[in-house]
Amino acid sequence: MDARDLRRLVETVGTARGLRSVRTAWRRRCVDAAGLPRQGAERARVPGAALGAEPGPGGGVVRFARSSLLVRVAAGGAVFCGWDGAVPEPSYALGGAVPEVDERAVLEPDKDGGWRVVSERVLVVVGRHGSVEVRTPGGLLLRRDLPPRWWEPVDGPAPGGSAGPVPAPRWTQRSEVPPDARFFGLGGRAAGPRLREGTYRLWNTDPGGAFEPEDDPLYITMPVQLVVADAGTHLAFHDNSWDGRVTLREGEEGAGSGHDRPGRCELRMDGGPLRSWVIVGTPARVLHGWAALTGAAALPPAWALGHHHARWGFGSEAEVRRVVAGYVERGLPLSVLHLDIDHYRGHRVFTVDRERFPDLPGLAAELRELGVRLVSIVDPAVKAEPGLAVYDSGAEAGAFVRDGRGRPVRGEVWPGESVFPDFTDPAVRTWWGGLYAERLAQGFAGFWHDMNEPVSFTAFGDPTLPRSARHALEGRGGDHREAHNVYGLAMARAGFEGLRDLRPGERPFLFSRSGWAGMQRYGGTWSGDVATGWPGLRASLALVLGLGLCGVPYSGPDVGGFTGSPSPELYLRWFQLGAYLPLFRTHAAYFAGRREPWEFGAEILEHAGAALRERERLLPYFVTLSHLARRTGAPYVRPVWWRSPEDRALRDCEDAFLLGDSLLVAPVLEQGTDRRAVRLPRGRWYDTATGRAHEGPGQVLLDAPLSRIPVLARAGSVVPVAGADGRVELDVWAPAAGRTGGGVLIPDGGEGWESPEVVRFTTRLRDGVVTVEQEGAREVGYPVRVRGGEGAS
Repeated sequence: MDARDLRRLVETVGTARGLRSVRTAWRRRCVDAAGLPRQGAERARVPGAALGAEPGPGGGVVRFARSSLLVRVAAGGAVFCGWDGAVPEPSYALGGAVPEVDERAVLEPDKDGGWRVVSERVLVVVGRHGSVEVRTPGGLLLRRDLPPRWWEPVDGPAPGGSAGPVPAPRWTQRSEVPPDARFFGLGGRAAGPRLREGTYRLWNTDPGGAFEPEDDPLYITMPVQLVVADAGTHLAFHDNSWDGRVTLREGEEGAGSGHDRPGRCELRMDGGPLRSWVIVGTPARVLHGWAALTGAAALPPAWALGHHHARWGFGSEAEVRRVVAGYVERGLPLSVLHLDIDHYRGHRVFTVDRERFPDLPGLAAELRELGVRLVSIVDPAVKAEPGLAVYDSGAEAGAFVRDGRGRPVRGEVWPGESVFPDFTDPAVRTWWGGLYAERLAQGFAGFWHDMNEPVSFTAFGDPTLPRSARHALEGRGGDHREAHNVYGLAMARAGFEGLRDLRPGERPFLFSRSGWAGMQRYGGTWSGDVATGWPGLRASLALVLGLGLCGVPYSGPDVGGFTGSPSPELYLRWFQLGAYLPLFRTHAAYFAGRREPWEFGAEILEHAGAALRERERLLPYFVTLSHLARRTGAPYVRPVWWRSPEDRALRDCEDAFLLGDSLLVAPVLEQGTDRRAVRLPRGRWYDTATGRAHEGPGQVLLDAPLSRIPVLARAGSVVPVAGADGRVELDVWAPAAGRTGGGVLIPDGGEGWESPEVVRFTTRLRDGVVTVEQEGAREVGYPVRVRGGEGAS
């Protein structure tokens, strides 16, 4: 029993739920003891020597003495490698959209008995013993996968995975990258966004209480690495949802006797297929290729880009009205209010506590008149209670996860003893999606999925379903070892598709605490239960940046932290950071301090109000970034090295970020700070508060009074903003002499599926005068305000 288990046991024993969680933990252990195979004798295997190759579309198959490798280059340049018959589908990450192959890619013999696949965008070299090198077309090495190793049960199934609770081959893949490379990604990690040396687990986990930067794993893990080096940037994705561990070791240039030591990565998986994708190019090209592979990000409605206020424990309609009135009376913008599990009847999903919330549709309509939408929490666990409509309909449909004997698996969650829908079954997704009709009838406009790792409270052991629990897995059949990490993703799909069918004219809005590669197709995520404190503030930024580099552009933290009572200074600095993140949401537990801006005194209220108004002013820019994320895969929030990955100093910068291409945001992450150093990418940058210009690359020291955090604008950029009358205006930052600039505007197309046209602008500095041109128009169709320069036309 580890320290986390011991803490849970001490906290739960002595309460009714605690005693039930002890029973659940013991029952889970017994079920797995009976339902999972015992680890028997194993034999190690490596590919062996190359015997020959068979050309095929986009590459071909290389055969070794004991294995075979499929190498295929897609039309966009992505490289697929699959061992022992593994092919791109079935895959939860790809969502059924396998890219076309590059018909011009050629498989040909290489020196020393190996083979290589030559294409326009990438070169793949397969060694004679099973190593795989991915290189630039010019030959620069980006990644070398060493020959893999399998450990097979002596009497087990063929390599490549197992559909049921029988021994499955585990495997290890070691890789090398350039010595100067830096690792990013692996889903939502609280430390980073740069991943230090160490081991990271690939198992979606509720940390059991508020987390801090040293806690790992968290709610969203993905076998997705983004690697940045002088030679280039690449993304590596191992398409395998089983439990695993990634161990990273940074390289060193000139180590030892003057030779470079490469960076190293070791991936160990407990089972499942060995198949991977690698995408190479600039960071922008890599994320575009990743979005093309796994699906475009869902587009949030414009109102979801405003300020959200949430709390576990509003408790009643009267309290909701009181909080909203507080915003209105003080002239503070508010777009969304969230209701947590306390609005349910006894925490039962898809129900309403009629005593506390007697007229939810009326409340929702009342708030809508004030420009505020209601969002509902949705948990996957269904109380095992005959007579409860959701339980009865699910039982009749056979919708719940079962054990090896065919009995529904039961666990302990907020409503008590509960069962769990099997979202890996298409019929169950359809059933679950139809349940959102009840939520829509209550007046809710959006949804947040919680507890969907999935969580079952246990006094010890893994707080989830038994690993032997049976899942449909799209008809293939299998167990929780394979289904666990994709459970939240499949739930998000069920909700998204159900809402799309129920209201086909509106884009669904939902975000999910857990998920996996490809989850951006259905919505975004948030930090989960981040601890209140300065370390939690820093973890908030790390999570958003890391998730963006894994293809999930819409996310944000619980501003102020989920637990505890933040000091006025901490609350304000968190609030100021949140104002520049995609999901801007205050949230806290019922036992934590309040999160309304006026609860922290007049000075904090003034400064928080300024941050709220600046967020409202930037809404046209956020809408534009949301469309760009969907069309290009580029996250709203980007590391400062996004356009300058060759700048090694920027790769290690973790306390600032780019918001789109135009703004650089430097939040205050330490107590008592009123000045801070900011590292600038190359080019000219203007302090948006003072108008002063600074030249990059390099580091500058900027004022960071309590009233604001440093925000800089790239010279030449065009930032669409909301004017005093709410109409779009253009903030134009003067280009440097002899340089041009520009920007884009993608206007709000409403809540439907329309795809607005991109409006493009170009800026120039001529004879000391800044000029702005709109593509395809004789005159600029928006009011222009030039900043950082003289004159405008």
